[in-house]
Amino acid sequence: MLEPLIITGSAAGIFAALVFGYLLGSIPFGLLLTRMAGLGDVRSIGSGNIGATNVLRTGNKKIAAATLLCDMLKGTIAVLVAAYFGRDYALAAGLGAFLGHIFPVWLGFKGGKGVATYLGILLGLAWPGALVFAAVWIVIALLTRYSSLSAMIACIIVPLSILYLGLTKTALLFAVLTLIIFIKHRANIERLLSGTETKIGSK
Repeated sequence: MLEPLIITGSAAGIFAALVFGYLLGSIPFGLLLTRMAGLGDVRSIGSGNIGATNVLRTGNKKIAAATLLCDMLKGTIAVLVAAYFGRDYALAAGLGAFLGHIFPVWLGFKGGKGVATYLGILLGLAWPGALVFAAVWIVIALLTRYSSLSAMIACIIVPLSILYLGLTKTALLFAVLTLIIFIKHRANIERLLSGTETKIGSK
């Protein structure tokens, strides 16, 4: 049975949850961790992105892993804290965290591509969807060795898997997040089509 598309939280509460999620999501862990490790400004290398994939280009796998974990957890924490007040507040906080990561006000609205935070929000809102994401990512990565393609295909499957669980509003949220993921990966899509996208393990 599908849940009804009815907002049950107050407008003020939804807005507060959105802002809370945004502020938490906008913490640029990739930039902060690389600077703390003495690796300089991660925006000056590779794609100029602050996400874990670009942090990995510094050659420090531990900092890259820490960035990935932190970018995930800020989405999960935003959702779980807001969920205390109601499901709709959790959805708003999740959206806010995602937008905060991608468009952090502190960095001129130039953040990461959102996959790690997407997964963290998914863990907080519908953890079975996170298992689906992981399974699809692994299969596609093994077949193609393209991390970006694996993430995008996994993001397509996620909303469908959540809808199967009957979580209509959550599925709708992740459909929107997936669309944004694709927009942020447009350069990767162009490289995939031209055959110039870097494969996993390539230098």
